Amino acid sequence: MIDRALLSAVLLGQLVLGGCARDASGDDASATVAEIRAATEKYRDVEVALADGYLRDPMDTCETPYHSGITGQHGVMGIHFVRPDLLGIDEEGTRLDVTGIHTDFLQPAILIYEPQPDGSLELVALENMVSAAAWEESGNSEPPAFEGVPYEFSPANPGMMTDALYDRHLWIHRDNPDGLTAQYNPNATCEHHVFHMPMIHPPGTTM
Repeated sequence: MIDRALLSAVLLGQLVLGGCARDASGDDASATVAEIRAATEKYRDVEVALADGYLRDPMDTCETPYHSGITGQHGVMGIHFVRPDLLGIDEEGTRLDVTGIHTDFLQPAILIYEPQPDGSLELVALENMVSAAAWEESGNSEPPAFEGVPYEFSPANPGMMTDALYDRHLWIHRDNPDGLTAQYNPNATCEHHVFHMPMIHPPGTTM
């Protein structure tokens, strides 16, 4: 049986209806890349992100293509910090449980950080994730898009208990040779990520 919390690293309530303005194609038309970069610059300081309601991925995963079963040199995503209210998820939900339709990158639903050698985190990308069902129920006939590029679509997977969703990455704070909206970035690394998990002792042993 697949652990849904772990699965959140792969794709890794009320609907949030306050997304940014869209044209008839579902394209976000209210902010430029430069404006988004300026608006999210403050989140280079993780403490500011935490103060604004972003929560670190509880699995503490630095996501790589390997988590999705992808081989080859594609780079990585990084560590996700999420805004549950913007994703429309409860306290126990993962980003795969998104029920919202928030698409405003001036206030993104997800921030992505790269772990540094000294243990700090560097902001590299932004992400919005949208419930496909909620998007259609809101009267949209086309998928959400940014600057004419449709969001990536992930179909529902009943076996994994996930609903269909759209998501879009923006590598606003780290140059990506594969493109601004690519899923992974070869210029990012998880090399310095330290995974913290409880120490488990075999039966009959003591600390």
